[in-house]
Amino acid sequence: MDAAGEVLLVLELVREVSATGIAVGGGGNHGVSFRKDCTDLVRRISLLSHLIEEIGEFRSRSVDVDVDVESESESESWSSDLVVALRAAKRLLSLAGNFRSKSSSVSFMDGATRRITSLFQSVTWKLEKALSSIPYDHFDISEEVQEQVELVRSQLRRATERYGSLNSKMLSHALAQLLNEEIDQGQLGNRLIKSLHIQNNGSIDREVSLKMGAVPESNGSKSHGVNIISYKSRRLGNTSDHSEACLVTDIDADGQDNSPNKSLDEIKKPDPIAIPDDFLCPISLELMRDPVIVATGQTYERSFIQRWIDSGNATCPKTQQKLENFTLTPNYVLRSLITQWCAKHNIEQPTGLTNGKIKKSDGSFRDVSGDIAAIRALVRKLSSRSVEEHRTAAAEIRSLSKRSTDNRILIAESGGIPILVNLLTSEDVLTQENAVTSILNLSIYENNKGLIMLAGAIPSIVQVLRNGSMEARENAAATLFSLSLGDENKIIIGASGAIPALVALLQDGSARGKKDAATALFNLCIYQGNKGRAVRAGIISALLKMLTDPSNCMVDEALTIMSVLASHHEAKVAIVKASTIPVLIDLMRTGLPRNKENAAAILLALCKRDSDNLACISRLGAVIPLTELAKSGTERAKRKATSLLEHLRKLQQL
Repeated sequence: MDAAGEVLLVLELVREVSATGIAVGGGGNHGVSFRKDCTDLVRRISLLSHLIEEIGEFRSRSVDVDVDVESESESESWSSDLVVALRAAKRLLSLAGNFRSKSSSVSFMDGATRRITSLFQSVTWKLEKALSSIPYDHFDISEEVQEQVELVRSQLRRATERYGSLNSKMLSHALAQLLNEEIDQGQLGNRLIKSLHIQNNGSIDREVSLKMGAVPESNGSKSHGVNIISYKSRRLGNTSDHSEACLVTDIDADGQDNSPNKSLDEIKKPDPIAIPDDFLCPISLELMRDPVIVATGQTYERSFIQRWIDSGNATCPKTQQKLENFTLTPNYVLRSLITQWCAKHNIEQPTGLTNGKIKKSDGSFRDVSGDIAAIRALVRKLSSRSVEEHRTAAAEIRSLSKRSTDNRILIAESGGIPILVNLLTSEDVLTQENAVTSILNLSIYENNKGLIMLAGAIPSIVQVLRNGSMEARENAAATLFSLSLGDENKIIIGASGAIPALVALLQDGSARGKKDAATALFNLCIYQGNKGRAVRAGIISALLKMLTDPSNCMVDEALTIMSVLASHHEAKVAIVKASTIPVLIDLMRTGLPRNKENAAAILLALCKRDSDNLACISRLGAVIPLTELAKSGTERAKRKATSLLEHLRKLQQL
């Protein structure tokens, strides 16, 4: 089968799995015991349709392009494993859908249930492995779709671990049996148990049962969806009132799965706490921290549903109903219930000061020193009806939050963050400036970022960014940069209307304000969904103005942001339309080494699979500076220049 046929086959299998899942879901009493497993599997596979469609589009664009045979052969190996996994998923869904939980004996039911559970584990394992081998770079997959696939992979990994800890040889054997044999209801009880050597092996039998937990009742009250909450520790910076940030273009992400195979001793540890289903985001299957309600009445974690919407989806992921609007309403009641549940089960919250110590994300404790009584008194003054009193208190909080991490912890612990957020809308200029700068300082401590987001600070910060004094606007931009260091926050901030306000500051702000805006915009535009927002806000014309400014004071920042945007189709069109190519070629001749490097990177992004842009840079004399750069530029510049010269050579041969 040719490459195009493989893509069509995979896409057709994805659609068939979805159709099979719908049939199982509407199958009356059939498959009740495994309905959640079926639904989760179908939903994850359905999310892959965007990936397959993009690969198909790449294929259609590449029909007339010369492709290296060896590279092409390697890139096609992804499809065979995915086809196997999808065919296995389709058969498993039919099998689970025909399973009746009230038939036959108890011993039969126990074996049959374990058999189907093992098959679900095998299929999720195979799907995750197949997705890990897809060459994103070769197929020019967009970042939005890459993020979506990585989300599916992480869900599949967690699901595989929850089903049990059988090794890959056993999982492969189970998968092969599922594909190669027609299995009927009467044979379910013992065949897979024998093939996995667990019928008479009490230790492995116990291992499977411990990981599985109780088999769901027919009312669906229990499920295999037990989530284990994990926390990542991060190294925190310590700066004052205003922090300079360095823009970096080479961003590395470690996608390696470092989770070790669990031993039997580990399996015997106490079971993790089962999170109530209502507390789990239907998209991420993780405990929600900022639950929001969409137009259909369903609740999701804010960042995940925003990412879904930003990817162009206009339906509710859970119900598939069309969203009449994209308003996300905070679910305060559910958030309160989740907070109470976390406290009851000792699930770590963002803060928690006890006896002068605070628990860090790595489980260790940090001693916190400071005058907590004085800080609490200041926080109370923030709520005073006297403008003069809360102005003075805000100034003191600003000063304290600038001095030390301990003060930042104590101010947050005293409940200062929600009150400071309220003061962002103060009509008193000094109070507003002190409040936004205090929040900037508090955000330096990592745990405080989550509290600031949960306090609903972003809309008010954006309002300050639009209408505040220049100092307030500068510090609002710096605060958005600080908060956007978290990937989920990039999504939320981008959807808040912050980007047009940052672009406006980039155009008309003070020297420091422009740098703050540039830093925040760079960080936000790492997320693919924000790139289109930035382009529509007029960022390209603002960047071009910075590139041609005689003072050359922000050329580096402008090129860095443009290099991040250049991979986005809408940005490419805007960059070319703004007549930026001649400016970039000139910078390759006269700019600093880093400027030359970024200019070459942008031109390469503009010219990939675009013969018109290639012809344009050839006419404008790009070959000479590119040749020089390929010889004497930075290592990254050499790579970009060499690649672009190769594209020009191929164009001349056509």
